[in-house]
Amino acid sequence: MSTIYSDRIARLREVMAERGWDAVVIYGTDPHSSEYPAARWKQVEWLTGFTGEAGDVVVTADHAGLWTDSRYFIQALSQLEGTGVELHKTRMPDSVYIPQWLAEKGVKVVATDGLCVDSYTIDDIAAQASCEIVDMPDLLDEFWADRPAIPQTPIETQDVEAFGGTPRVDKISWLRKWMLLNDVDQMFLSSLDEIAWLLNVRGCDIEYNPLIISYLLVSQDYVKWFVRGVDGAEPLDLDTLDSFDELRMDDVEIYDYSRVLEQLSDCSEGESVIYVDPSTLNYHLSSFLKSVYPEDTIKYGTSPIILQKAIKVDSEIENLRQTHVDDGVAMTRFLYWLEQEVASGREVTEWEASEMLTSLRAEIPGYKGNSFENISAYGASGALPHYSTPREGSAVIQPRGLYLVDSGGQYLTGTTDITRTVPMGECTDLEKEDYTLVLKGMIDLSMSVFPEGTTGHQLDAFARMPLWRAHRNFGHGTGHGVGYWLCVHEGPQSIRFQPNPQPLLPGMVTSNEPAIYREGMHGVRHENIILCRESGASEYGNFLEFETLTCCHIDTSAVLPQLLGQETLAWLNAYNDSVYNVLAPLLPSEVASWLYTKTRAI
Repeated sequence: MSTIYSDRIARLREVMAERGWDAVVIYGTDPHSSEYPAARWKQVEWLTGFTGEAGDVVVTADHAGLWTDSRYFIQALSQLEGTGVELHKTRMPDSVYIPQWLAEKGVKVVATDGLCVDSYTIDDIAAQASCEIVDMPDLLDEFWADRPAIPQTPIETQDVEAFGGTPRVDKISWLRKWMLLNDVDQMFLSSLDEIAWLLNVRGCDIEYNPLIISYLLVSQDYVKWFVRGVDGAEPLDLDTLDSFDELRMDDVEIYDYSRVLEQLSDCSEGESVIYVDPSTLNYHLSSFLKSVYPEDTIKYGTSPIILQKAIKVDSEIENLRQTHVDDGVAMTRFLYWLEQEVASGREVTEWEASEMLTSLRAEIPGYKGNSFENISAYGASGALPHYSTPREGSAVIQPRGLYLVDSGGQYLTGTTDITRTVPMGECTDLEKEDYTLVLKGMIDLSMSVFPEGTTGHQLDAFARMPLWRAHRNFGHGTGHGVGYWLCVHEGPQSIRFQPNPQPLLPGMVTSNEPAIYREGMHGVRHENIILCRESGASEYGNFLEFETLTCCHIDTSAVLPQLLGQETLAWLNAYNDSVYNVLAPLLPSEVASWLYTKTRAI
């Protein structure tokens, strides 16, 4: 297989030589800066074979490199073997990033697919490398013969009365008020989750993400939505037609995706000020806007929708509480099944376990699919933070050691994300230490109380301190925002070692997932979803705390109580007791009895 990718890179180099390009940069995103692109835009994977969600590629006449972070180092080294592509590690103390690397190589002409990179990134390359940028949308098209088309899946609207949220007309009114207060006449949106949230629309153009490939232009007088298929030859399904009718009743004008440049040009007449978020606006569109709008009428800044979307309203919070209970039922049934099957001596593979969990989630009313690809990893597989469980040849789960399962569901009433590391039998002393220290970090963060204005960056050390004391650590972030029947990863908040100025606010839903990974041995990750809420006030100001939404027991068989401490141990026992009391009435009797033994205090 590796020769396929080396041949593709060789063909790209032929094109580069013909056109006088010193380097080609391919980014692992799409025209909307999506974290998970649709198949059409998985250009890094097609060119190199690397399947991780975060990776960018540079090809020159004598070098091909992939830039990615520590979540994918092991995976990248394996998948790039024999392709001629070298791994460049990012987020490390000595990391050299693409703009600096290009500058050091003295490149003069850099070509890129301007649709699939934001304008900030290209401006940084141009500034650091002092090079000419060639914008070549869809530059791989000429030799990617079977490249998938832009997706066109059914579109549905969100019933906020039944499933929580805010009506789209109210959201649009809020945005228009914000525009007036900020002297903005038009706002152009390219981020798919922002568009889905504002219009209360959902689709499945991107696997695991209920999004629709589209753009949106909003003014005080109109809302123009550019979505694939409106002018297409293929007939739209009835659900989509009904959704379009509903949107038009709320004065949303619907255009084909291909007409976005035409409409932007038409709407640029006069002295209208247009607002764009350069972190999500692609370079090609940014360049086009500069060609049709006077320079002083383009206003750049962070989209206000990102923060508004992250603060869940009361109806969403109540639904999320119930959704995590329903998800907990599926998880508990799965963990019971897994223990029984492995203990019986039957061979259960990582893939079979993953499929069983998905089938149990699918029984929950309102289930719309998984929120990401299940990570079902036994033993050494768990040492890969983003392990992709193979359908064929996945490991058999043994009645010993640790099994890690990271998974989540998309429901009409919310999005879930949970990781449980499961002792399958006898564990080594090191496995127990790692299991307990990671768990202590997760619980210590869960128990934290903090003053209003505190950022996730300031809280990150709570989750890491037990590991740090033992001279251990993990490379990824501790927590990310979670959407509401939207993307499982969303901002603006995060809990991570890297600085982020966004304070945690009441209504924000965030993951809590410290971990440790030992290559060739095992991985441990414990993850719950937590809700930021008010804790009280004093003469020292207002304070906040977390409510744990995830409702699934934590196995205590590998816990070393002496490493937890009394307060942390009390939290663990109380949490498991609460899980049993909530879930037992909803479970088959044999599963409820099993859960009782699993949640007894230690």
